[in-house]
Amino acid sequence: MNRIIVLLLLWTVCACKTTKISEIKVEKLAETIKSWNGDTLPKYPEGQPKVTVLKITIPPKTKLHRHYHPVINSGIMLKGKLKVVDADENTLYLKEGDVIVELVNKIHYGINEGNRPVEIVVFYAGAEDLPLTVLAKDD
Repeated sequence: MNRIIVLLLLWTVCACKTTKISEIKVEKLAETIKSWNGDTLPKYPEGQPKVTVLKITIPPKTKLHRHYHPVINSGIMLKGKLKVVDADENTLYLKEGDVIVELVNKIHYGINEGNRPVEIVVFYAGAEDLPLTVLAKDD
């Protein structure tokens, strides 16, 4: 019995194809002066620069509060699908692997309409005394 298990394990290891990467690959995911709705990005804030990177997980069937970001930020979807809607009802649909250059100083919200969690990594280029997110007063 042990021999069969060992042989099966060896066969599995040998059957797995290994991928060898022979050179460095650089792939530009985004480069823009505009956010996803076409608004031109603002100047960077004054003061001591501060970079923040967050991994955000949104449970299934969850709608985020309406909010805005006072700093430039962008992200990449790792898992799931996300619908993003701004105050003018412009809508963006994101899926795994998509990149977003977020809105700055414009109220919007996201909603995970799916049955699995959404994971997104977001990079914020702010300043030491600025918040990353501000909730809308009417929410």
